[in-house]
Amino acid sequence: MKKGAFIILFLVLQCNSTLLLAQTEPEEIKQETDQFQEFFYEALLQKGIENYDKAIKALEQCVKLQPNNATVYFELGKNYLASKDYGNAYSSFEHATQIDPKNKWFWVGMYDVSYETSNYNQALIAINKLIPFDEKYKEDLTSLYMGTKQFDKALDLINELNATFGKSERRELYKMQILSEGKFQNVEESNLIAQIDKHPKEESNYIALINLYSKNNEIEKAFEVTKKLAAAIPTSEWAQVSLFKVYLENNEAPKAINAMNISLASAKIDSKIKHRMLNEFLIFVDRNPQYAPDLEKAIAYFDTDNEVNVAKEIGKYYHSKKQWDKAIAFYERAVKNGSGEDIETNLLLLQAYTEVKQFELLAVKAMTMIETFPTQPQFYYYSGLANNQLQHYKKAAAILEMGLDYLVDDITLETNFNIQLGEAYNGLGDFKKKEVYFSKANELLKQKK
Repeated sequence: MKKGAFIILFLVLQCNSTLLLAQTEPEEIKQETDQFQEFFYEALLQKGIENYDKAIKALEQCVKLQPNNATVYFELGKNYLASKDYGNAYSSFEHATQIDPKNKWFWVGMYDVSYETSNYNQALIAINKLIPFDEKYKEDLTSLYMGTKQFDKALDLINELNATFGKSERRELYKMQILSEGKFQNVEESNLIAQIDKHPKEESNYIALINLYSKNNEIEKAFEVTKKLAAAIPTSEWAQVSLFKVYLENNEAPKAINAMNISLASAKIDSKIKHRMLNEFLIFVDRNPQYAPDLEKAIAYFDTDNEVNVAKEIGKYYHSKKQWDKAIAFYERAVKNGSGEDIETNLLLLQAYTEVKQFELLAVKAMTMIETFPTQPQFYYYSGLANNQLQHYKKAAAILEMGLDYLVDDITLETNFNIQLGEAYNGLGDFKKKEVYFSKANELLKQKK
């Protein structure tokens, strides 16, 4: 850019020079103006080639000539900022705002310095001055509230911006962070209820409230919201959650199953809600066994669930009801789906095999588990029990005696070990050892009492 263009630009920026010049003699005015323009031009030239120190020296001469020129301080601020002299940069921008508080860019300079130095409390001063110029700076204000841990103000502002401009990914992440602290959840609950009343056709507010209740394990409240959602937006996937419950209560099984399958297949619906639905359908199937195949299909939706092993939990349900065949089927499915190294699932499965006297299976499975978990005494116990029942007494005794080495502070299991060892030696005809182990079992039983 030519020198003349710089001079024209500078004259446009000058705000206070006319008043100053009016009080000076014409020759002095011309001489001072020429000097000022030379120094200012030199400053712009040096800044353009990144000689910030020289630019600053030239601008200091401008300050001496025109100490109330806000533009000079603004240029000083920019050079100090480029030099990473943040203290002088901030002071220069601040001085510019004191002379001309209506110039947006002077406040932007203060904000840039504050943000670059991570001085968020200081940045709040500038950003609150910038918002009257442009409301988009409220987005920055949200980040500053988060940075200064003013979560109550951040949440209020997020809700305001969501209502005015729609939701944004960043604001939703901020909200999740805030709501992870329980004390803010009541505020959010009230806000969402108000938003639902105000905008009954806005699905996202229902879903947010359902998720809030679900995370707090307030499942009944979550279901109540799904009812409202179903009434307001019947086509919503979330509405199927409520419809499922209604259909189930009215014994309309085909409709309930259809609603359940839609819900279970939906990526939008929280897993806790899905687990609750499956549990309710399980109870229904227990009373109406003709729908067992639909339960099998429903469980398939959870095969990749890393949080809850649904097949295992259903197995435990049937286990508690002593429906061993059903329990075994679900335990085996749980093991197949990735719980092969889950000790609890395998122990439950071994117990169920024992209850139905599937001793061949019990023996094979228990030995596999001993190989996988060689220090777990429970697996030695089940292996010994199975081999006793199969009349493999020598093998039973050897395995049980090996398992005793891993037994620590478990009187019940130790009692059972001794009973099975007594049975093994009885089968082997060693009645002396038989009596020793049965006597130990009796002593342990007395200790339990």
